[in-house]
Amino acid sequence: MNRTPGTVNWTAIFIPFFLLACLFLAFGSYFTVSAGNVAVKLRFGKLIGAYGEGIHFKVPLVDSVEKFSVRIKKDSFDTEAFSKDLQTVGLTLAINHRILPNTVESIYRNLGPEYTTTVLKPMVEEWTKAVIAKYSADSLISNRIQVAKELDEILKAKMAEKEVIVSDIAITNFEFSKQFLRAVEEKQIAEQEAKRATNLVEKVKKEAEQKILQAEAEAKSLRLQREVVSDNLIKLRQVEAQLKAIEKWDGRMPTYMAGNQMPFVMTK
Repeated sequence: MNRTPGTVNWTAIFIPFFLLACLFLAFGSYFTVSAGNVAVKLRFGKLIGAYGEGIHFKVPLVDSVEKFSVRIKKDSFDTEAFSKDLQTVGLTLAINHRILPNTVESIYRNLGPEYTTTVLKPMVEEWTKAVIAKYSADSLISNRIQVAKELDEILKAKMAEKEVIVSDIAITNFEFSKQFLRAVEEKQIAEQEAKRATNLVEKVKKEAEQKILQAEAEAKSLRLQREVVSDNLIKLRQVEAQLKAIEKWDGRMPTYMAGNQMPFVMTK
């Protein structure tokens, strides 16, 4: 077919655009949902339905798709609360949570796709303040597991009402004011010094008790010895002394001199 010079070949222009439009419609007429996810389909903003794993049809330029993960997600929240004794306490909480595939439509309608920010975080902050207010600041450290357990029970129940499954809560960090930490350190030092003093007193007390027991034992021993010394024992000692004297005698009789002077023994 002959064309006059200067005329536009509309067929050559239209065909490529037509092919591109067909490709666009072909690729835009379906969507895929990968494992561990679900999707909701919207048509002009109206929720049509929820879809699981696989390939699904949609109307190009009309339908839109929002995808959600149904795997367990871990979020970390920083919050601040006041203890029972009005100390400022900073906390970092790690929370594992998930949604179920059969509740995606309800969650999308009632909570929205950003439910972690709009619902879970405010709930964590509210109930953390309520639980922390039951404990004094110094008892929070020793009762860390108990505090986490209380928060876990409360948030599981409250978020279950919102159809969000909270599986685990952990307190990963406590932060206190410098003044409070200094007071705790001074208290610990005082308790250690008091403990050392108590141990020293106990040591001195035990040593004194041992000395008393030793003295009592020695007194008892002397008392027993005195009881053993009888008249017969004294006579026996006298006889033994006489026998020793006889053994030493050389057979000479003692001589006495008369007079006004006291007699005395002379040997010949």
